Amino acid sequence: MTENRVKFRHLQAFTEVARHRSVVKAAGVLNISQPAVTKTIRELEEVLGVALTEREGRGIRITRYGEVFLRHAGAAMSALRQGLDSVSHERGGEAPLLRVGALPTVSSHIMPTAIDLFLKEKTWSRIKIVTGENAVLLEQLRFGELDLVVGRLASADRMAGFLFEHLYSEQVVFAVCAGHPLLVSSGSIFSQLGDFPILMPTQSSIIRPFVDQFLIANGVSSLPSQIETVSDAFGRAFVLSSDAVWIISAGVVTRDVEDGRLQTLPIDTTETRGPVGLTMRTETLPSVALSLLMQTIREAASARARIVA
Repeated sequence: MTENRVKFRHLQAFTEVARHRSVVKAAGVLNISQPAVTKTIRELEEVLGVALTEREGRGIRITRYGEVFLRHAGAAMSALRQGLDSVSHERGGEAPLLRVGALPTVSSHIMPTAIDLFLKEKTWSRIKIVTGENAVLLEQLRFGELDLVVGRLASADRMAGFLFEHLYSEQVVFAVCAGHPLLVSSGSIFSQLGDFPILMPTQSSIIRPFVDQFLIANGVSSLPSQIETVSDAFGRAFVLSSDAVWIISAGVVTRDVEDGRLQTLPIDTTETRGPVGLTMRTETLPSVALSLLMQTIREAASARARIVA
């Protein structure tokens, strides 16, 4: 049977080639020769009877069949890791590792409460929390490196093979230090933004299109001084020590605003609202521990929503 001829090494080689779009880079990661990677991919294509990759310039392009197979390959490798972790735990080894990707907005005001609730369940599971841009986290989820992503809903073209569960909605805010000149200005805030350094989400961040559209709709086509960052630590420190304006998801600065360290400019940003929730692979069956963690995240998000309301 076809499935009996597909080996773990086939899945591993293919997912690395798909991730890096390069046989050379995949070979380096796998610590094997480039011809060995090429041969392994060809073996897999012969078993499946379709082409999974194609040459594209100096790199590799994944075919439509390859994209379909990739979703299942990532899920299979993730399931195998979970199985190995479970067996190891039953034999007295370390508890299974739960790998969660979280956007900065979630890491700062949802995950601390969720993890605190989860630890009280005493599953003894190890937890790895990874922060970063939504696109990067979703790629790691697709390749089986993460079990769950907590963040904004991605665009439809990036959600193939994923399930999304809505938790709450969040909008962008314009955060500044206490006493900022724009807080007492009588003129149009948008016409004066160019007078101050602006911290913006990076081009690849999921909220950047919302920010760009919002600024254009309010007459701001360009800003002379922009700093792109996804680092909440840098953003917070820079804004507190300067007259910069930080355009960021509300959740990242919620506690700073509550503590009075930062303030938000009086701008109606409801147009930038977007859904935040749980994203998983469609083929993944969550373990008991992961199901419990997801429930504590739901509870933390619900409690936060009540406080904000």
